[in-house]
Amino acid sequence: MITREVREWMQKVKRRQYSYDDAMYEFMRFSSFLTREEMKMIKTKLSDSYKI
Repeated sequence: MITREVREWMQKVKRRQYSYDDAMYEFMRFSSFLTREEMKMIKTKLSDSYKI
């Protein structure tokens, strides 16, 4: 289940309040608590936001 903190992080990523490196650092902090499906969804959103 995606928590409030993760949703806020995704909103900040979407608004480009983080550089790519900062976004990945924050992601590493909470990624161990996510399921595989949530990780895939977040990867897609990151790719869309930063055009990886």
